[in-house]
Amino acid sequence: MSGDLGLIGLAVMGQNLIMNMADHGFEVVAYNRTTSKVDEFLANGAKGKSIVGAHSLEDLVSKLKRPRKVMLLVKAGNPVDYIINDLVPLLEEGDIIIDGGNSHFPDSNRRYEELKKKGILFVGSGVSGGEEGARYGPSLMPGGDERAWPFIKDIFQSVSAKSDGEPCCDWVGPAGAGHYVKMVHNGIEYGDMQLICEAYDIMKRIGGFTDKEIGDVFTTWNKGVLDSFLIEITRDILKFDDVDGKPLVEKIMDTAGQKGTGKWTAMNALDLGMPVTLIGEAVFGRCLSAIKSERVRASETLVGPEIPKDAVKNRQEFIDELEQALYASKIISYAQGFMLIREAAKTYGWKLNNPAIALMWRGGCIIRSVFLGEITKAYRTNPDLENLLLDKFFTDAVTKAQLGWRKTVALATTYGVPTPTFSTALAFYDGYRSARLPANLLQAQRDYFGAHTFRVLPEFASENLPEGKDIHINWTGHGGNISASTYDA
Repeated sequence: MSGDLGLIGLAVMGQNLIMNMADHGFEVVAYNRTTSKVDEFLANGAKGKSIVGAHSLEDLVSKLKRPRKVMLLVKAGNPVDYIINDLVPLLEEGDIIIDGGNSHFPDSNRRYEELKKKGILFVGSGVSGGEEGARYGPSLMPGGDERAWPFIKDIFQSVSAKSDGEPCCDWVGPAGAGHYVKMVHNGIEYGDMQLICEAYDIMKRIGGFTDKEIGDVFTTWNKGVLDSFLIEITRDILKFDDVDGKPLVEKIMDTAGQKGTGKWTAMNALDLGMPVTLIGEAVFGRCLSAIKSERVRASETLVGPEIPKDAVKNRQEFIDELEQALYASKIISYAQGFMLIREAAKTYGWKLNNPAIALMWRGGCIIRSVFLGEITKAYRTNPDLENLLLDKFFTDAVTKAQLGWRKTVALATTYGVPTPTFSTALAFYDGYRSARLPANLLQAQRDYFGAHTFRVLPEFASENLPEGKDIHINWTGHGGNISASTYDA
């Protein structure tokens, strides 16, 4: 028995994470259901490293130090359950199973409870950064049975990415919290990507920029407040030519795929009644892109405004305002993501580590960006911060960017260029800063047609309109006085 950790699943992510662990001095036992992959891995990438192979689960377990630590990097869903079911009879009380796949957090909640009854410590860990991150330093988001943390902390924090010397990995919270935070990470990733695509579309369609010129803009943006992994790769993509010298990006079909994590985030936001509008629009943006043939037919019938060649009078001013719109919208996306995390903590009874979550996302992951450091600072300064927008740094940033943000959205609307995430970010901001919204009329409508009741503002409370009570009014004189049951959305 010598293995520090066993890893099941030798696809690219699994192999790279094993190599990363070996580079940091840990002995890893590698296993794959197709055992020929084990032999191939040992003969090639793993050769000469502190990596040993196993040809069965029994073999894997026999080669591990106690408490045994087994990490799964396999396809989410049933495959995870199948392997756990086969593993459990081979393990002892106090042993640890780590699911490092892209599992849906309710599945992790269930596995945590089931394994807890059997004395096995379950950890569901988000892993972000792709194959390069896995090899040289991913963002790791572990949650589950906290008793497992002391036994895996050194491994996880050693192999994770570092930001200002701090590991982009810390304990998130109980049960499925790790996979929940990874889900929100992926939702924010959907939003960031859609925002960048809208900025690209505005430059191309309204500004008449070439792909190379847009790439130059992203190069400049990556040196300022928008410095991030996704801005960086967008720069590279826009400057990449096919063999014929033409931009490859122009040859790619405009239909986006998705694996479901953005949808999970949007659906969970609806379940918790949180207005995570930007991620929702990013998901719908992909859905709209997917109906390509229908859009092509619609484009031949539906008309919109013509975009004149001189739509942009001052090129640099146009770019600067677009940068402000992208920056402000990005802040809204992260603010909404942390609103959702805050509500999840309340709803599921989790104590979540917000400063650590922001720190985990500062390096190694897809949404890593320079301003995540400011999010970490904000939550370290005020752990009970109600909303990121109320932190001085972000209040000042959005205030400064607001004029350019509004002008960009107005320009896109004027010329018929769709900006679902820019627009919803601005609408959310204006809604969030409104002390009064027209939901008073909406409640009156609901009470009128369905006797759904309403509550009265304290300053207008009276004997017939008592404060804090659900009130139904007979609006027409023909209805009854019985109200429908109430519920919170």
